[in-house]
This record gives sequence, structure tokens and C-alpha cells, in this order.
Amino acid sequence: MYQIIHESLSRQSKALALLHDLLEEEYTTLLARNTDGVVALEFSVQELIRQLAVEKCLVIRQLNGSRVLEYAALLPEEQASALRSCFAAIDESEQRVSRQASRNAQLSLALLDQSSRNLQALTSRAMPPKAETYGRKGGMSYQVHPQAALISGRL
Repeated sequence: MYQIIHESLSRQSKALALLHDLLEEEYTTLLARNTDGVVALEFSVQELIRQLAVEKCLVIRQLNGSRVLEYAALLPEEQASALRSCFAAIDESEQRVSRQASRNAQLSLALLDQSSRNLQALTSRAMPPKAETYGRKGGMSYQVHPQAALISGRL
């Protein structure tokens, strides 16, 4: 059982290092505004996250729901230290990945906000101006009021 858990933790550690590299590459691709590259990287990131989840479930099943560090306390010191070091490496890698994912999310939201504002500016320039109060024939133009009116009349 120790061998299965140790190998799974080792795979998780390597996968998290790869995930961090993919997220850094995604960040540079976002900066370059290469949407096709971002989409391709996002598929890779999602698949890697799925594989990480499978590995975590494997460890949970092997330990019957107990924690890795609790299991490590029951092992001889050499095996326990190997599990603890893998667990610490995974924890550090998860924090690095989380920070990079936050940076990517902030950048993508900023780009979305910038694009939305550009679109609003372009559409406001492309829309025709509001009709004047008086129509072409010199009279008042008719405007529909969606609110109910108590009094209506003419001047």
C-alpha cells in the first residue's frame, strides 16, 4: 500500500509542476492575446486537472478516508519522511499553481473588461443620435411613455 500511495503522490507532484508551467504559458499567451493558443492550453489544463483528481481519489481510496500524514505516522521513519516530503512538495506546488491561476484569472477579466468597454464605445459612436424634440414638419415628435399618465393634453 505504501508503494501505491508514494507513487501516486509523486505523480501528483510532477503533474502540479507541469500544471504550473502550463499556467505560466497560458499567461504569456493571454498577454499576446492569442485566443487560439489560450483555448488549446485550457484544454490541456483541464485534462491535467482531471488526472490530478483521479490520483487524489486513488490515495483517498487506498487510505480509506484517512489523511496521508496520519498514515505516515504509522510507518517506519524512512518511509514516513518520504511521504511527508512528497506531501510538502505537493502543498507548495498547489499554492504556486493557485497563485498563477489567480494571476491568469485577473488578466483574463481585465482583458474582458477592456474589450467590453471598447465595444460599448464603438456601439455608442455607431448608433444614430437621439431624435430632436421637433420633427421634420416643425411639430412636436411623438414619444411613447411607458409609464402610466394621469393627465394628457395639448398646448
